[in-house]
Amino acid sequence: MKKKALYAGSFDPFTNGHLDIVNRALSIFDEIYIVIAVSPSKKPFLERSVRRELLTELFKGDPRVKVDTWDGLLVDYARENEIKSIVRGLRPTGDFEFEFQMASMNRKLNPECETVFFATGEKLYYISSSLVKDVFTHGGDISEFVPDIVREELLKKRRS
Repeated sequence: MKKKALYAGSFDPFTNGHLDIVNRALSIFDEIYIVIAVSPSKKPFLERSVRRELLTELFKGDPRVKVDTWDGLLVDYARENEIKSIVRGLRPTGDFEFEFQMASMNRKLNPECETVFFATGEKLYYISSSLVKDVFTHGGDISEFVPDIVREELLKKRRS
């Protein structure tokens, strides 16, 4: 039986920090389901369909990575797809309390699903989608913070 994990987020935009978590998770799990989830409290910068296309293209050479979208509870997605692990990244910027609370709720809702935390890489810990959007919106260079395909899409958005 394959070891499958779910890595969910808004990924708006997908950063090199996210990429680092996916690559490290692939050293432990056979398949990673990257699930673009809705964040009701956030106004999207990139449309969800665009984010899905970008991630599908980014990982097209790796059959171990599946890209999907979901509007419901992540534990329901995990249950429906027989996924027993949820991958989350932790930055040294106050993520722990929120992530611990979410992991505890997810475990209560689906006791068969365990959350696995990855400490963010030491060269990427300060990167967040929000900061990348701020830098980009103010005309800054984001090339070292996001994969090239994401940067190109953002530049297209700026030109339109």
